[in-house]
Amino acid sequence: MRLRFRRLIQILTLTLIGGAIWLQQRTDLPPDPRVSHETAAPITEQGRSQVDAAFAARQSNVIVSGGGTVARVLADDRDGSRHQRFILELDSGLTLLVAHNIDVADRIPDLRVGGAVTFRGEYEWNDKGGVLHWTHKTLRGNHEPGWLVYEGIRYD
Repeated sequence: MRLRFRRLIQILTLTLIGGAIWLQQRTDLPPDPRVSHETAAPITEQGRSQVDAAFAARQSNVIVSGGGTVARVLADDRDGSRHQRFILELDSGLTLLVAHNIDVADRIPDLRVGGAVTFRGEYEWNDKGGVLHWTHKTLRGNHEPGWLVYEGIRYD
């Protein structure tokens, strides 16, 4: 009886080890969509970020991507669709109001001043630096999807 039990434990152990090795070697598993390593801010031909270029040209309805540092965390906008709001400061010193729709995408928990955020969304010009919205997936496929990355996690 003791020999059978030992043999059973050996077989189970080998099966678990083999399964773990097989699972580790699989490359067809989809990546975790919450984890991202997107950090580089695209630069225009003039050496400015896309947001800086759109601000200088007073453009709106422009899809941009880039990154910045959280300068201020604001209260949520609760009128209509709820939005998590914060101010990002870009490397150029330009500030950008981010309005992240939390009825469509997950809220960024523990967002703190000084934290780095990378983004893709739609830029709207104003004289204070502009607003970034559409930082989420599109529900109907009728708009460019956007996202935010904070502490290695993608929110879209």
